[in-house]
Amino acid sequence: MTRPIRILLIVLVAAAALSAGYFVQRGGSGSARDVPLDKASSSTLLSAELPNLEGKTSRLSDWQGKVMVVNFWATWCAPCREEMPALVRTQTKLGARGLQIIGIALDGIERVKPFSAEMGVNYPILLSGVEGLELAKAAGNDIGALPFTVFIDRSGKVIKAELGGVTEKSLENILLPLL
Repeated sequence: MTRPIRILLIVLVAAAALSAGYFVQRGGSGSARDVPLDKASSSTLLSAELPNLEGKTSRLSDWQGKVMVVNFWATWCAPCREEMPALVRTQTKLGARGLQIIGIALDGIERVKPFSAEMGVNYPILLSGVEGLELAKAAGNDIGALPFTVFIDRSGKVIKAELGGVTEKSLENILLPLL
């Protein structure tokens, strides 16, 4: 794919995600909104193979047996940037109890790597680029809005999916009963 086409695709995805995010936020109280679970496919999510920041390929199933929070995000997404400190604090607080947060960045490594370092991200980041929208759709995100967060129990079953930013309190409310 040529560089101008790739840039155009990124701009179009960004515009779509921002528009979708705007409508999601207008429809609610500013917090995350549940996604119907019948649309979420844990098998598609768990079998996804994506590179990490070091270029090594990982599968979400590598963390099966832990409670997983899979967070779809991008550096250009303001609500994604706002929720990142809550994700970092939650991983620090609950990681020893069997929690694994995994970020899936719909962005390029040249932006994600420095941003992750700046934010002190303490959990794995996988890179999907614009292809991550298809993976998010398979997990129930029909409108392609960001951020999008999927909660998976220790057995690998999707138990909750939410559109919009999460807070430390909302994460703990969902996660503590699972740990």
